[in-house]
Amino acid sequence: MRGLSILTVLALGGLFAAGCGQGGFSKRASEGKENVFRYPIVTNPTTLDPGLVRDGDTIDLLQQVYEGLVTWSEQNEVVPLLAESWTLEDGGRSYVFKIKKGVKFHNGQELKAADFKWTWERNCDPKLKSPTADQYMTEIVGVQDVVTGKSKEISGVQVLDDYTLKVTIDKPRPYFLGKMTYSVYFVLPSGSVSATTEISKPEQMIGTGAFKAGSFTPEQLFVLNANPDYHGGAPKVDRVERPVIKDPVTRLNKYKNGEVDLVMLERQDIPAIEKDPALKDHLVFFDRPSIYYVGMAPQKYAPFKDVRVRQAFAMAVDRDFIVNKALGGINHIANSIVPKGVLGYRESARPLPYDPTRAKALLAEAGYPGGKGMPPIELTYREDRPDIRIVAEAVATQIKETLGVNVSQKTMEWRAFLERQDAGELQFFHMRWAADYLDPQNFLSFMLATFPYGPENKMGYSNPTFDALVKQADEELDKGKRLALYAQAEDLVLKDGPWIPIYFQRDAELINPKVKGLRESLFGHLPHTTVELVQKP
Repeated sequence: MRGLSILTVLALGGLFAAGCGQGGFSKRASEGKENVFRYPIVTNPTTLDPGLVRDGDTIDLLQQVYEGLVTWSEQNEVVPLLAESWTLEDGGRSYVFKIKKGVKFHNGQELKAADFKWTWERNCDPKLKSPTADQYMTEIVGVQDVVTGKSKEISGVQVLDDYTLKVTIDKPRPYFLGKMTYSVYFVLPSGSVSATTEISKPEQMIGTGAFKAGSFTPEQLFVLNANPDYHGGAPKVDRVERPVIKDPVTRLNKYKNGEVDLVMLERQDIPAIEKDPALKDHLVFFDRPSIYYVGMAPQKYAPFKDVRVRQAFAMAVDRDFIVNKALGGINHIANSIVPKGVLGYRESARPLPYDPTRAKALLAEAGYPGGKGMPPIELTYREDRPDIRIVAEAVATQIKETLGVNVSQKTMEWRAFLERQDAGELQFFHMRWAADYLDPQNFLSFMLATFPYGPENKMGYSNPTFDALVKQADEELDKGKRLALYAQAEDLVLKDGPWIPIYFQRDAELINPKVKGLRESLFGHLPHTTVELVQKP
């Protein structure tokens, strides 16, 4: 999952302040909203379609509207949601889900098992061009036939009756149930939208969630209205509003003015907040199972095909300076690929060290002494995120100072960035990967195995030994043996250097004390089914 964003809603009369995109809010925006939970999203949502979404910012919005069979609990465990229970059959290859009865979609239609089959086949239809269906559903028998246009039906998804759904996968896989929490498994009412056209309007967003899509003004505001008929009980707030506020200074000022109730902070804001008597008690930190890294693409930049060049670049980057000086020590240096909180995390893992002398020698051995002969190289990163810019600038500077290689920099709008990365067009890029499920498969096999087995590996990195290790681990049912295989694979890829791990994410947020009932997991705030605003007497 690439990132988290927050949207909300309400046509407001005031104009956006400078630096806040198109539109804005005045102090009057907070008047008359005593039971409206407001927090900004930092970018325009990339899509309104659960079958297409792949960034965490947008998923945070969509998970209020749509739901799937299973979800994450506050204890970071997979628990029933629209399924009331499930059993395993066929030696662990088949999951038989009992669907919760009486659940209504926002249009009044009752949820049935057939809705899941219809939705998933829609998401796999090649005409929809989902970037996630093949990645997250590939283990299900018959998915590849639909994705490639050979069939219209996923043979491994069977409707046994109105409230029983059977899902059969290719072989037992310990991580699969966690994978089913991803948004591509969220359900739509059969026939409610086009099977081949992206959901792009709030009125098309029909789910079973605690909130209904209200209105959306692009670059300004997304409004979510409480669903009084929600199967888990009516929400305690009347609305959730997600103003699109790209500028971090504007976001913070909106919080100080009481116009939003929660805001994610940039690192540079934290020291002043900690000294502010009015705000310091509002500050909350959250460790996330997410890694920020710099990726190197051998298929797009030929020198990266040589492991010595990749190692040289990695050893030229002083991660301690970046994390503890440039970013103020808020985050934790990433010494592994698998983050803390994810099964298989190892404190003992060791990446390539910062070693300028060795870096220079490796680059010279590869035929580029002092950077001479290196083709032009561009480091790309998403716009409007100051911390990301700080890291990218530091990496480019350190590589120039140590290796003599000039690295140009380019920022890009978020959706465009994702599309360029999917197309394998980025040479050198700064990126985040956040866990979709708490398993090393989601970081090692999914991200770094040779494409297409590693569906997110669009860089062209490939190591047959690594591939063999993760493929064996993905199917191993003995936990100890499985984790030992992943550890070998992780050590290998850290030495190979396709990624330069920078830091594990630690979020800092200001949360108004009146906000009660926020549910937390390692993934972030869970859907706001229990949030309430408790006003001071």
